[in-house]
Amino acid sequence: MNAVIPGPARRTPGTGTALTVKGPWRIHATDARFSEVADTVRALLEPHLGDRLLPADADDSAPATLALTHDHPQQARRRHASVGVSPAGLTEPADESYRLTVAEHGITCRAATPEGVFRAATTALQMLTTSVTTIPCQELSDTPHFAWRGVMLDPARGWLTAEELRRLVDLAALYKLNVLHLHLTDNEGWRLQLPGFPELTAPRSTGTPREHYTTEEYRALQQYAAERFITLVPEIDLPGHCAALREAIPQLPDAPAPQGLADRYPFVPPLDLTDRHTRETVAAILDDVCRLTDGPFVHIGGDEAIGMTADSFVVAVRELRSLVRASGKRPLAWQESSRAGITPDDIAQYWVDVPMLDLPDTDEELANRPDLLAAGHTLAFTKALKAFFAPSDHDLARVIEGGGRILLSPQSHLYLDRPYAPDMTPSHQNETAARLGFRAYRPRDVRHAAAWDPATHGIPDEHIAGVEATLFGESIGSFADLTILLLPRLASVAHTAWSGGRPDGEAHRTRLAHHARLWENLGLSYMASSEIPWA
Repeated sequence: MNAVIPGPARRTPGTGTALTVKGPWRIHATDARFSEVADTVRALLEPHLGDRLLPADADDSAPATLALTHDHPQQARRRHASVGVSPAGLTEPADESYRLTVAEHGITCRAATPEGVFRAATTALQMLTTSVTTIPCQELSDTPHFAWRGVMLDPARGWLTAEELRRLVDLAALYKLNVLHLHLTDNEGWRLQLPGFPELTAPRSTGTPREHYTTEEYRALQQYAAERFITLVPEIDLPGHCAALREAIPQLPDAPAPQGLADRYPFVPPLDLTDRHTRETVAAILDDVCRLTDGPFVHIGGDEAIGMTADSFVVAVRELRSLVRASGKRPLAWQESSRAGITPDDIAQYWVDVPMLDLPDTDEELANRPDLLAAGHTLAFTKALKAFFAPSDHDLARVIEGGGRILLSPQSHLYLDRPYAPDMTPSHQNETAARLGFRAYRPRDVRHAAAWDPATHGIPDEHIAGVEATLFGESIGSFADLTILLLPRLASVAHTAWSGGRPDGEAHRTRLAHHARLWENLGLSYMASSEIPWA
């Protein structure tokens, strides 16, 4: 069987002798417009083929060739136009459809665009890496369902170096994801150097350095991602989650608090965007971010702005959107932003509603939730959480009624900082699993992430921007911690984002079993779940 993830929509068996995997391989672009893609594919293949991958200037005497070839759009036969918003800012999503042919002497990747031929090449890479000896002759063809297929990472809380981010860009590209959303600011840190605000990333008064990306590193990362057809979306989380900003730029006034509740919330007060100095400061910050960002989107946050009145929140979100647009970019925000109004040009990232919180209603139910008890929850606290998140139950309707778009990131299935269930954790990873993940979330197995179906939300296609997995970094202490939380679940989400539906259970687990070899070649740790029959 093919161990390709996302699984292709169509496969036609071929005839002839199976292709031998072992031995030297040559990459050849038969069309000059694909020469840069060939260079990128060669870099992606090197960790897997090693010295079996011939240099770019090798002659054509290699026994096996990976060919990148132009295909006329009518020949490519796009199955349908992709659903959602193009992360590259195009009115129409890029044509990522492809055909791939396996023959006795090599693999041919055909597409009408560089994006399409690159997606075909990542399919070929998976086939070469997960096949032990031979690949049967066949033809595959496919095109994505969702135009926006992303993963959000959180260096604000769980620091990642620029080199580690490049490794994750490579991983995302192998699974045909095309957005890297970086949560760059939060209470715990401000991770992007801005020319106009050196104090945001300057060493602390104690002399301790603040880990951050220099402007040069940020620009280089965007270029690296673009070569793999991935758009970087930076998030500057406001008006809440702003402790790092307040530390660097003190004396910014607090937003108005609900009557009788000033100074009673155990959270950093949100910013007041009606204050002239605050507005000018935030405007200059966002202008710097927009100038540094190559892609068309900047994420303004808007989540969990606890401790400000509804009216002040509305003013803040509208101001943040306006400032980003004034700097030439398109804003998106978490779903709470829908409460400030939605237009057809707005995108809201859906992550929560009260049923999704999965909270108990009685003391007896709480007693049966050791995950919540370990996190210090009481019944009074769970009731307060439900009350706070009650407006979220209407956010989807607000977006649809306003004609906006929804980026699907439900924490029930797509928040990959969810702990792993103990009953599927191998004994040698018990200690690691016990400390990883946000403890307020119910632990789940790998099947749980793979079981999510976008159709269950009942959202019309015209209101869907796309799909994005998220991984917040509260529990992450190392790069290995992060990849263990990502893998193998990210591969399942990537299948759903590409195909539009959940993967077929047993066959998908069998395909996943062969991907351990791919992750090991890349030096990536993963959760060796007992649910998967590892090859």
